[in-house]
Amino acid sequence: MGKKAIEVAGIDIKDLIKDLNKAYADEWLAYYSYWYMARTVTGPAYEDMSEFLEKIAKDEEEHAKELADRIIELGGLPISYPMNLEKNANAPYPKPPEATSDYKGIIKVVTEAEAGAIEVYNKLASKTFGKDHVTYQLMCHILEEEVKHEETFENLQEHLLVNL
Repeated sequence: MGKKAIEVAGIDIKDLIKDLNKAYADEWLAYYSYWYMARTVTGPAYEDMSEFLEKIAKDEEEHAKELADRIIELGGLPISYPMNLEKNANAPYPKPPEATSDYKGIIKVVTEAEAGAIEVYNKLASKTFGKDHVTYQLMCHILEEEVKHEETFENLQEHLLVNL
């Protein structure tokens, strides 16, 4: 980020990079959890559940890429060592349920992780609003997708309650 951009941002860039790296770690943890569940899910209509999880995993991977790009633009580096992801994240790894056919458990893991992501991106949007417009727009973009993910799995949960 250039000198003028830093000057007009009116925000502590090192602190922002730290916050973005925490969100970056969250995204990789969510990506892996969802990707894993998409591969291992069993039970009735497992193909549909796998498809939902795979799509959201791809979105989380995209978010990690977008965050990494922004961190670099701001003069920082994204977390490089995978073992440091969970200890630098906002939330612990969204651990899949033991039973691969536990749809209610899968939905709980995903909706809780998405709710946490919504809080993180809402705070980052508030922090950058009127200051760092580029980061603010990125936070709004990711926030919108996280809201859709939460809604998708809440709707799926309602569908399961009706049909089980």
